[in-house]
Amino acid sequence: MRILLVEDEENIRSIVKLNLELENYEVVASGNGKEALKIAQEQHFDLIVLDVMLPEVDGFSICEQIRLKNSDVGIIMLTAKDTPQDRIHGLKRGADDYLTKPFNLEELLLRVSNLIKRSQKQTRKIEEKYTFGKNEVNFTTFDAIGQHGPFRMTKKEVMLLKLLAERKGEVVSRQQILQAVWGYDVYPSTRTIDNFILAFRKYFEEDPKEPLFFQSVRGVGYRFVVGE
Repeated sequence: MRILLVEDEENIRSIVKLNLELENYEVVASGNGKEALKIAQEQHFDLIVLDVMLPEVDGFSICEQIRLKNSDVGIIMLTAKDTPQDRIHGLKRGADDYLTKPFNLEELLLRVSNLIKRSQKQTRKIEEKYTFGKNEVNFTTFDAIGQHGPFRMTKKEVMLLKLLAERKGEVVSRQQILQAVWGYDVYPSTRTIDNFILAFRKYFEEDPKEPLFFQSVRGVGYRFVVGE
């Protein structure tokens, strides 16, 4: 699980980052609002822990801008402002939870754990041999049968197809794919993903120019669509 921690107080940031890492989370930390917003837009995270008072761009604005493009990621706001109006303001901007400073570290870790569990979509269990349409893929041996007969897939192709099958019907962003399949922290060109999808269409679609299974979602990523 990847967490973006945005906190401008260095001592708090260091302590929270260390304790999250001790819980086996991968943590990217930032103390600047503008920088944090850029990171959030370029990488995939399962949760964001977000301070309100930040240099350049405040937490409320960051939360609002993230929610315009991502309704799934969990957001916990940290702030010294504890009035009901402030809480309502944060929740209206799209925060899922709100914790006031000074906070109990154990409580923060518990809220993080609970929100990640709630935010995580349950992935489907995929059998070793997976069929869709007239196609068949063995996720263990990498053997496949496509529109032009049997062939052997690469490991990355199998990993990508399995990810899409587990998220069947959902839009999966290029950033999510790169993180899950390639494990990049600094992403290369997302054309990498586009080329893999083009290959899938040649393998498995009757008409690659009019794909039924591997559908593009402009500006976001791809959706794998098969009948129940």
